[in-house]
Amino acid sequence: MKEPANATERLLLKAANDSEYRARLLAHPRDAIEQEFGVALAEGHEIHVHEETDGATHLVLPPKSRFSEEEREAARTGASSLEFLKKTMYDPAPPMRPPAGEATAAGKAAGDREAVTEGEAAVAGRASAAGVGSLDNEALGKAGRESIRRGLAFLGSTIDENGAWHCIRFNIADPDIPRHFERPPFVSAFCVLALESSNEPRARAICAATRGYLADTMEYPGFWRYYRHLPQDLDSTALCSLVIGNHPWILLERNVPRMLANRDEKGCFMTWVLAEHEPNVVATFRIEADPVVNANVIAYLGDGPDTRDAQRWLEAMIVEDRLEGASKWYPDKAAIYYATTRAMIRARPALEALRPILADRILGLRDPRGEFGDILQTAQAMSALYNIGSLGRIDARHGVERFIGSQRDDGSWPELLAFGDQSLNWGTVGQIGHGSEAVTTAFCIEALERLVETLEDAG
Repeated sequence: MKEPANATERLLLKAANDSEYRARLLAHPRDAIEQEFGVALAEGHEIHVHEETDGATHLVLPPKSRFSEEEREAARTGASSLEFLKKTMYDPAPPMRPPAGEATAAGKAAGDREAVTEGEAAVAGRASAAGVGSLDNEALGKAGRESIRRGLAFLGSTIDENGAWHCIRFNIADPDIPRHFERPPFVSAFCVLALESSNEPRARAICAATRGYLADTMEYPGFWRYYRHLPQDLDSTALCSLVIGNHPWILLERNVPRMLANRDEKGCFMTWVLAEHEPNVVATFRIEADPVVNANVIAYLGDGPDTRDAQRWLEAMIVEDRLEGASKWYPDKAAIYYATTRAMIRARPALEALRPILADRILGLRDPRGEFGDILQTAQAMSALYNIGSLGRIDARHGVERFIGSQRDDGSWPELLAFGDQSLNWGTVGQIGHGSEAVTTAFCIEALERLVETLEDAG
């Protein structure tokens, strides 16, 4: 469980009351901090501790911005600059591949999840007919492990040399609008948090590379932004902070005061962090509290007085079943429940009262066929059930068979809508979605790990 107390204040208080520790902190700051918090700090980051005296005062300047004045000015006007946006979006992305030939690219680009789900069900049915369904639990578990390794091999081919995950930005309403690759830090953190479920060596290597990428894109004192022409945001910041929690800026909670200052009158965390001299293209009406964003911030900040109002707000949204359309950035209840259960296990005992309610609500997402929806929705729903100890309430065998059956020959799972701003008031052009085969694959691997573990435990 994350310590709710301010980490820097904790160190200062201990140094003030323990002269031996004070001497160690001055002489060997890294060792003293690692021993105090029981963590191994990120390599390649120096730590200096200064001691003020009656005759010496230290003024510590924050680091220079990683961006030049010209780059900052370009970001401030970036939304109106086509050339800047082209640099932000990188290269045009290829057309969408249908899942194993069962759903059309056009239907999928338009968000036709029913068509995609039917296609996946057909693939899973063929896989079962081919013999997967006749395997005993041990053999099916081994097949699931092999499926995970194939998925990791695919991911290894898609992560760039810096450790960044690529996503695709597309238009939900019009598949003819050009698609573009993007690699914001948020996407890398979003996927690595799912991939951390795997102990496979390739998964650990991918996660390690991605942590390096996130550290390289961090802005002092521990904030991230999605695009350069947008302000910093708490969703990116919370997820990235969870991934590189052993970085000194994050461990010592340098970013926490500014995060706490970004709450509304109800105590809920707002998405965007607006600041003077920063990009200001985000209109006021878009600075709303989002249930997933608040769950992610709670997961990072932990359970404590500063997050209690946000916890109560999120609890009320779920208990009163007011989630339909409540999230501006995430497409469905499965995504909201998934984020909420992740916050529960990372910030215990936060949100603990929701455990039985969430189990029933997640199971209630199933359609008449007993399916949770497309393969991404299924992955998030099953991982959410695992997080709250309720995965045993579903047929784990069927889940493993479905994931194996819907995996492509190259180890990937299909591109699907993972998140996006679907409520912009700019007509068709403004309905932005984000997703990729790599994103879906990361979440499918997480769910498969959970399901295979369940099979193995059942013997």
